[in-house]
Amino acid sequence: MQKQAVVINQKDNVATAVQDLTAGSVVSFFVGQDVEQLTLCEFIPFGHKFALCDIGKGQEILKYGESIGSALKPIPEGSHVHVHNMQSNRGRGDL
Repeated sequence: MQKQAVVINQKDNVATAVQDLTAGSVVSFFVGQDVEQLTLCEFIPFGHKFALCDIGKGQEILKYGESIGSALKPIPEGSHVHVHNMQSNRGRGDL
């Protein structure tokens, strides 16, 4: 299996693309020892995050097993997670 995305910690609700990923493509990635798949809703640029599950407004964005921010609006599974739909803890001075 070619690595298309990385999930750092099993608690994470986002993955990071390790290449540009096309909208509508089925992406495979490891969560621990398990291979999981999901269909992307939109184009995900290299190095950007996408949602591994539906994330509700105000819900924490988890990467590295830690909260890195919160959703500004509902983020459907397979959607791009970036400044347009999340607020960073670092930008607010929480870290």
